[in-house]
Amino acid sequence: MFIAIAEIAGVFVGFAALISVTRRSDIESQQLGQIQAVVTSGLLVVVAALIPVGLEFYGVSGHGLWVASAISYLVLNWVVISLALRRQANRELAKTQARTSPLGAALFWILELAIQVSLVLVIFGVNRDVDIAFYVTALVLHLFEAAFVLAQLVYAQVGKREA
Repeated sequence: MFIAIAEIAGVFVGFAALISVTRRSDIESQQLGQIQAVVTSGLLVVVAALIPVGLEFYGVSGHGLWVASAISYLVLNWVVISLALRRQANRELAKTQARTSPLGAALFWILELAIQVSLVLVIFGVNRDVDIAFYVTALVLHLFEAAFVLAQLVYAQVGKREA
């Protein structure tokens, strides 16, 4: 299952990369930020989906497997967010999206919060019987977040062509 999730995330990376290559001369700063967000989110999901697979090879199992995976995923997620927000263009994009599409911005951050809460529930062992469900929930929500950003990018392109 985790390999399949990683493959799905890889598709998002491929779509975003394809858009960036085929439209290289027409890409604006906002679109570039969205492409980077889709690629980064997709790559993060690929890595996060493979963390438990890799840890199992080292004999980590049970609740320890899911805690180690959730901590790794959460740390990687915060590193990605921090690095993204260090760039002025990305901060400006976030502000612009909050102004022009407050509902879309809210949905994005609600998804982000749900991802992180799912991982924290694993870390604190709230219900060890469903650790894997919480972890998979975080992965799927992250895929949905990437799909949401990709859809925004595509629909913006369609809107420009119609204008």
